[in-house]
Amino acid sequence: MKKITAAFDGLKYAESTRDYALNLAKQTNTHLVGVFLDDPTYTSYKVYDLISKEGVSEERLKKKEEKDKLLRAEAAADFEQACKQAGLQFTLHHDRKIAIHDLVHETIYSDLMIISAKETLTHYPENLPTRFIRELLSESQCPVLLVPYKYKPIQKIILLYDGEPSSVHAIKMFSYLLPVLKHLDVEVIAVNPVNSSLHLPDNKLMKEFMKRHYPKVKYTILKGWAEDEIIQHLHQISENVLVVMGAYQRSTVSRWFRESMADILMKEVKFPLFIAHNK
Repeated sequence: MKKITAAFDGLKYAESTRDYALNLAKQTNTHLVGVFLDDPTYTSYKVYDLISKEGVSEERLKKKEEKDKLLRAEAAADFEQACKQAGLQFTLHHDRKIAIHDLVHETIYSDLMIISAKETLTHYPENLPTRFIRELLSESQCPVLLVPYKYKPIQKIILLYDGEPSSVHAIKMFSYLLPVLKHLDVEVIAVNPVNSSLHLPDNKLMKEFMKRHYPKVKYTILKGWAEDEIIQHLHQISENVLVVMGAYQRSTVSRWFRESMADILMKEVKFPLFIAHNK
């Protein structure tokens, strides 16, 4: 891997994104790009914050704009200082157009995108998954690492596998991009229907493949409804795990009727999620 891109809302600076990005860039000796989404249509204030007895107050508007400018400058300065202290090669990008369009364009030229799962690029809160993150995952041209609000060192890797090409593709991309994490404990989780056997889907081929990438891997085969069994299993894990999965490969219409596993994991667990999909 040669280039990690970390995306930030400078008005609600996610320090955990900074810390995960710094840690992975340092381990992989990778150039780190900090993208600050300075979308002019997005502010920290609402229109009614500007209303006075005389109508819209130019003085209030000026103060609010100056405050936003200062917040964005402080966030970029913090990231720059942290990169210097870590001894990393880095670049800052200030994207000043529509945030989601700019960020998707950045993914074309990135090996890995790191962003907080809570990013909204709006001044009001949203439940997970946010609209911004769902659109990013749908359109991204590189794998995305969604990180929780607080940084914790990664202690274990969970690979979600369902026998579909998308799950194998995600495992491949993770293996290619982050080989430095192969020393950690690795577990493959698969969920079979209740009335089926405990055999891994494509058992021979999958184990042949995994032996070359993760020779000490552990396999866990569960039975039941995948969403329920995986969440229950993850809730029993005490370490801070990183979950690898393929997602968002279905059509938009399909996602109207059934949530992606990634959507469910964002709601239910506070682990980093490495998501890659083959289009």
